[in-house]
Amino acid sequence: MKVSVTAKPSARLTDTPLVHQTSFWSSVKRRLGWRPLSFDISVDGQAAGDVLILTRRSGARTLAYAPFGPETLPHADRRGEFLHALSETLRPLLGADCAFVRWDLPWTSPYADDDGRYDGDGRWLGPPEPRLRELRMNWGVPSVGVRKAPSDILPPDTMIVDLRGGEDALLRRMKPKTRYNIRLSRRKGVRVRTGGPEDLPLWQRLYGETAARNNFVPHAEKHFRALFGPDAGSGGIQLLIAELNGKALAAMFLSVSADRATYLYGASSGTERGAMAPYALQWEAMLAALGRNCLSYDLFGVAPRPDPEHPLYGLYAFKSGFGGRLLHRQGAWDYPYDQAAYTAYLAAETAAGGYHLR
Repeated sequence: MKVSVTAKPSARLTDTPLVHQTSFWSSVKRRLGWRPLSFDISVDGQAAGDVLILTRRSGARTLAYAPFGPETLPHADRRGEFLHALSETLRPLLGADCAFVRWDLPWTSPYADDDGRYDGDGRWLGPPEPRLRELRMNWGVPSVGVRKAPSDILPPDTMIVDLRGGEDALLRRMKPKTRYNIRLSRRKGVRVRTGGPEDLPLWQRLYGETAARNNFVPHAEKHFRALFGPDAGSGGIQLLIAELNGKALAAMFLSVSADRATYLYGASSGTERGAMAPYALQWEAMLAALGRNCLSYDLFGVAPRPDPEHPLYGLYAFKSGFGGRLLHRQGAWDYPYDQAAYTAYLAAETAAGGYHLR
């Protein structure tokens, strides 16, 4: 397999439903101190899409990260070989001090199509242990292969809601309890408004409360302020806030890219739970997506199956009511350039602890 790349401005990235692979996202991350790099990819002389790669310094080394990239999968049965060739082709372009590149893959997991990975009730059992996944991924790779990262930056498991057919079709596909709670929130007096940068302190309060309640590592306010840059319109960014009698109970960041809307970040209060504000929020987000002619809505992060022991089980129970289909991606994979530096980074990453949603 021969892979070649050609550098290009991030502003010329191909339009895609994956907001993390857009020129908008490259601008957001640039404002947060990352260096975005963009490349067209060819495989055996044929165009194979493009990819956004973000780099930053960590001590004396550079780290490279491709959020949901590359999007195109040229050979489904040669995934590891493709990533090996692509990583090696990029090595001189990422710099001599780059320790590794992390591919946070958007590709559907090959184990999602394996009947042996489902239980008698049709629930996905998930992929096997990392060692077996690495063996399958790197089959046929002549030398260094990719390794399963110890944690996934972006959620590998999500639910995609089909928006086609309009409001009535959306409601029919939902579970009865979800439809009821959407209507209940309206009867209770919950209203959803669009916020702006001036609402970020309010957002950060709700978000911090949510992080503490669910044990994930929260972003600082500057991360969300970066979403409101001069190009926010190109990313279709909206901050939606659900309120009851003027009190904020839930909020979320909605993004629109190509024909898909994405639930980027969410937060909620632990009070007034009976008002069902998160249901009102999601419904208004879907209506906003319909207004932007979106065909799908990515609920962005759930447990891979209804497992009460999983840290995202609560999100699974909530989001599954909206009638979406489960999508199991491959998650994050690393290609080391410097083994010693890579090992040191993994040790520091593991010591940091916490549950990283994104």
